[in-house]
Amino acid sequence: MRRFAAWVLLPAAISISTVPATATSVQPVVVDLQPAGRQMSQIVTVQNTFATPLPVELRVQRAGYSDEGVHGTGEETDDLLVFPPQALIEPGQSQSFRIQYVGDPDLRQSRHYFVTVAQLPVRMAEGESAVQVLYNFQVVVGVSVPGVRPALNIVSSEVSTEGDGQPRLVLNIENSSANYGYLSEGSLRIVQRDANGQEVFRRTLNNEEIVQEIGYGLVGAGQTRRILTTLVLPQSGGTVEAQFTPARR
Repeated sequence: MRRFAAWVLLPAAISISTVPATATSVQPVVVDLQPAGRQMSQIVTVQNTFATPLPVELRVQRAGYSDEGVHGTGEETDDLLVFPPQALIEPGQSQSFRIQYVGDPDLRQSRHYFVTVAQLPVRMAEGESAVQVLYNFQVVVGVSVPGVRPALNIVSSEVSTEGDGQPRLVLNIENSSANYGYLSEGSLRIVQRDANGQEVFRRTLNNEEIVQEIGYGLVGAGQTRRILTTLVLPQSGGTVEAQFTPARR
């Protein structure tokens, strides 16, 4: 008898944002490493709440930057060592994976990688057929340059009605540093004025509120990024000002 299985791949997390609820969880989905010392590695935990064993494989690729955040380039790399590279996780159990940077120890500019936690198809029994839904989780791994702070600056802000037609805040952010940075590592003050210069909106977001409204707001080393936020403003006209204040360290 022939075996038949159709596979449906579903990306469960492909950006630095919230992770949808599935029968598998991966924590954390954002990892920050350094090229040397104690912060060269970190543990990522995969939990299986399926009623059946979960086979997974971890794959590494370089990441690039865009206005949407980070994206996979498809370029494989040996800069990250993942152990174990594969595992079979029993129902109700979890498995820890160590991700360690083993690339150039003398980085001049920070880098990012995607580690994909890929659910593997299960071998079907003789004579059985089924459609298997497979989930892929993305873990974003950044490697920073020690002793170098990010330098995020909002060069301009505007109102856009693209998409659903609602007036939303747009931020144009540059990072002149050799290290990546997060908009969520600070506070954001937003002020909107109408055509007559009258203030119609004012709000200051702390780091947790930035994550909820915008996301982590990753800006790569030397990158200028345009972020269309989910923050809806009172009107589409007038002007809007935004000021970022980094958190004290």
